[in-house]
Parts: sequence; C-alpha cells; structure tokens
Amino acid sequence: MRFGLTTPIVTRHPDHAAAWEETAGPDEIARIAVAADQLGYHHVTCSEHVAIPASVVPVRGARYYDPLATFGFLAAQTTRLRFVTHVLVLPYHHPLALAKRYGTLDRLSRGRLVLGVGVGTLSEEFALLGVPFEGRGAAYEDALRALRAALAGPTPTYRGRYYRFEAVVVDPCAAQAHVPLWLGGRTPRSLRRALVYADGWDPFRLTLDDLAALVRRAREWPEWRERTLRFDLVLTPDAALDPVAQRAATIEAVGRYEAIGATILNLRFLHRSLEEYLDQLAAFAATVSRQFA
Repeated sequence: MRFGLTTPIVTRHPDHAAAWEETAGPDEIARIAVAADQLGYHHVTCSEHVAIPASVVPVRGARYYDPLATFGFLAAQTTRLRFVTHVLVLPYHHPLALAKRYGTLDRLSRGRLVLGVGVGTLSEEFALLGVPFEGRGAAYEDALRALRAALAGPTPTYRGRYYRFEAVVVDPCAAQAHVPLWLGGRTPRSLRRALVYADGWDPFRLTLDDLAALVRRAREWPEWRERTLRFDLVLTPDAALDPVAQRAATIEAVGRYEAIGATILNLRFLHRSLEEYLDQLAAFAATVSRQFA
C-alpha cells in the first residue's frame, strides 16, 4: 500500500480544516510537500473549483487553490513526490488543453503527474461557466477517451462524438508514456467508468462500509474480471488519523482499508498547527507505513 496526502491549506473544507490553515500560504504548503517528499509519501493532492457560489460555501468551503499553479510551484522543490489532481472537473476543459497544460507539468516535474478527473456535481458552477450540466455523462465518457488519446504523444488523433482532432502537434507533451488517470465519484457508475477508462478509482464521501459493499459487488462485474492492467483503489479514510497519540488505532484503521482492497490511501491527520502536522507526517512514515509496505 502507498500513502498520499489530502493536502492542507490548498483546500479549506468546513468539515475538517484546522484554524491555523486560514492564514497559512506558500511557505507552509512548501514545507509540507518537502517533508512528504523526504519521508517517502506517494503524492499530494489539489482539488479544482473555479468559482464557488456563496450559497454553497458552508457545505463546500470557499478556498480551492488552482492545481496547475500549485503543483508547478511544488515540483521545483521536490524530487519524488507525485502530484494528483483530486479532481479536475473534466467537462470544464477541452482534452487537448489538459494535455498541453498538465503534459507540460508532467515534463517539468520529470513524470510525476497523476491526473484525477471527475464528471462534476456542482450545477451552479456549471451554470456560471456556461457548461451544460444535464446530460453531461455521455460527453464526459467521450472526453475520457479523448483525454487518453491526447496524452498519448505529441501528435494525438481522436475521433469521437463530442471531440475530434488530428494533424495537430502538442509540444511539449507528457514525459510519461502513460499518465495515470484516476476517476473520482461516489457511485457504482463512477467505478465502472474507472474500470473501463482509467487506472484507478478515487471516490469521496463514502464510509468504509459503503466502500466495502461496493467493492465486493464490483469484483463480480465483467469490467473488473476482464482487466489485465493494474488498477488502483485510492481510498480516503472517513476520519482523520493521529499516529502520534493513537498509533495502534491508526494501524487498525489503515488495516481496515487494506482489507477491502485499497492500494493507495489519501491521508488526513489531526493537527492544530503546522508543526503538529509535520510531526504526524513523520510519525506515520516512521511507524505506521512500515506495517503495510
């Protein structure tokens, strides 16, 4: 099992943001990423929202750093840490635009991009951006196929219902021959799509029991049985962890996710300051992660 971070500061969600994050900024973000890099964590995350309607801020939160700018900043200060968009709302973007922007990031970071994408759920934001919300599923699936083609090299070709391109050059393109794609979501349909179109499933707001039941069902699906390539279950524990004060409970919690098939965990820690967060990072790496290597 590998371990990444649901990065503090860059997203302030009302359910789990700590007070100190309100005034934190680039210096604190960099310290977290550098520490995670040195401690051997797999990745850090950054979510995407363009403009949150004020009416939903109490539920969604207001702060969402732009992933591309954030990861470009962090790539220059780290060497091994991967950068996971958690997630980009794919209907907001043309696949070729993502291939250029994030392909450039992949090249500048020497192949450390994981592109997480989702269909999007915030209808008000779709309306603000002038993007159709109803019926977006078919266009999303076509965009997934087009995105894979767009990331395949400097001269991509694709012909689909919603997207078509040929005789074009995207230079620079991604450094990785196969950029990992993870799909977000929280429904059986999102997992089916991930099995068909992607390299992993990165769900949100599902309890351990919900995840266990869904994964058990999915293992009987033909999409699961017919896969021959690696597929990551990227799960997020539904409670923050405290490896400093509750090492045994943290190991037990991680073990429960391993038991249902998680290959990667997005971690959140209990913390009241930057220093306490860094202590939690170090404690987890030194004691807990070794149990699941």
